[in-house]
Amino acid sequence: MATKIKRAAFNAKNFLAKIGSSKTIATYPPKQRIFSQGDLADSIFYIEKGKVQVSVLSKRGKEAVLAILGPGDFFGEGCLNGQSQRMVSAATMEECSIVRVERAVMRQALRDEPKFSDLFITYLLRRSARAEEDMIDQLFNSSEKRLARLLLLLANFGKEGKIEPVIPPVSQETLAEMVGTTRSRVSSFMNKFRRLGLIDYNGRIHVHNSLLHVVLNDGGLASGEKNTETLAK
Repeated sequence: MATKIKRAAFNAKNFLAKIGSSKTIATYPPKQRIFSQGDLADSIFYIEKGKVQVSVLSKRGKEAVLAILGPGDFFGEGCLNGQSQRMVSAATMEECSIVRVERAVMRQALRDEPKFSDLFITYLLRRSARAEEDMIDQLFNSSEKRLARLLLLLANFGKEGKIEPVIPPVSQETLAEMVGTTRSRVSSFMNKFRRLGLIDYNGRIHVHNSLLHVVLNDGGLASGEKNTETLAK
């Protein structure tokens, strides 16, 4: 009987380490701007370690947080589809190790490395699915459940890789922006989660497995209610 050969999974981190002088690896301190909205879009980034906040600034000067990314995530990929300027800003939330790859090098890699191309396309599809889930979350789930889901995502629950129960410092204002509610409601929900033993926080938030069980079972959280905040706008 023929022996089946098990192929090793393609490792993006190892591949990016081999792509030459057009790639740089840098360590960023917390709250360091990586690029700003309007900057030249000439490269793509890959997070090896740490968390990165992606935000956008309106013409009236109001900033909104679009995403918080972690190890294994790419960002700045808009440069690959013809964007000449950054449409968003990106900044570190904690100390980060980030790989920067020139746009031309990344395009060449996608053409020449089928495994890498497949991995990158899979990643983009997951990001698209996540955006769709976020929209459904905004439309149909209560703000309390949206906050619980966001905390779980920040702690890497449901994502490939190691769960990080202690998430980087993030303000209640930022959480409120991402959830689509007010800071006072976020404060109330956070106190409730802590009272129920679902989280601990004292400067940094520690997310317990019990929060995931509650969200999956709809136990202890408001569910099925209309998003009156969104409807009222």
